[in-house]
Amino acid sequence: MIKKLIFSITVLFALSAQAQSTDIARVEYMHIPFSNSDNAVGRFRALLQVPIPLDKDLNKIIVAGFEYRNVNVDIKDAVPAGFNIQDVSSLHRISGYVGYVWKPKENWRFGVKAGARINSNLAGSLVSDDWIYTASIYAINDMKDASTTKPYRWIFGLDYSTTPGRNFPLPLVNYYREFHPNWTYTLGVPKTNIRHYLNDDHKDALQAFVTLDNFFANIQNNMTINDQTAENISMTIILGGLGYEHFFTKHLLYYAYATHSINNDFRLRNNNRDDIYKINSDNTFYFRTGVKFKF
Repeated sequence: MIKKLIFSITVLFALSAQAQSTDIARVEYMHIPFSNSDNAVGRFRALLQVPIPLDKDLNKIIVAGFEYRNVNVDIKDAVPAGFNIQDVSSLHRISGYVGYVWKPKENWRFGVKAGARINSNLAGSLVSDDWIYTASIYAINDMKDASTTKPYRWIFGLDYSTTPGRNFPLPLVNYYREFHPNWTYTLGVPKTNIRHYLNDDHKDALQAFVTLDNFFANIQNNMTINDQTAENISMTIILGGLGYEHFFTKHLLYYAYATHSINNDFRLRNNNRDDIYKINSDNTFYFRTGVKFKF
């Protein structure tokens, strides 16, 4: 039963616009010390997803999820007039979502989910621009436990959000393959990786990967910089690096990633996605560590 419940969470939350996640619970910390700059970004993240069975065979399940992220932005470089550093020093993302999973036939699951989140510096009472609404649909063909010599899993989906300047759904495709007893790989966006288990009981693993990370927050007190209005702050960073994982159990693990960016875009923007001021663009180191319970 537990395995089916975990799999149902995977259907709904294995992919999103922000992460490729099969997590049930996670606590992590991320740190970016920008190169050629005194600026830095730190992020704390906590996630919980709970399945609610609707039938005894677990063919129909509701999944409820909650996530909180706090981004600490430490800007010490000189900034232009009108840029109030204190207004973006602490950014918040508070998400809630609910989904429905069903099993139409063996080795297939389908799911839909809808949610809302607050992305804001929370300088005052909530305003309409603080809110973002999301909707997604997914399909998973899972052959990880089927009688095949090289288990695999396909995930397909569409993910839509009301993030300013993005008025279209994002297609999501993910392919996972076990091609050797101690080797796996995943192809997809936002993460592609290859993992090697260091021991036959799969207690320790190394991985090399390329991934995407980002954050976005509304600025409640808009800034006027060079006669232009900055309405939000965001960062998109493409990373390549190495990671270490230690599995306490099959599903509970500690992880640590050390990477360097391939492309970095940290900026203030308006709601049409026009850049108002670029904070950092040099490639830089990136560190992330945490504990998670995953499928």
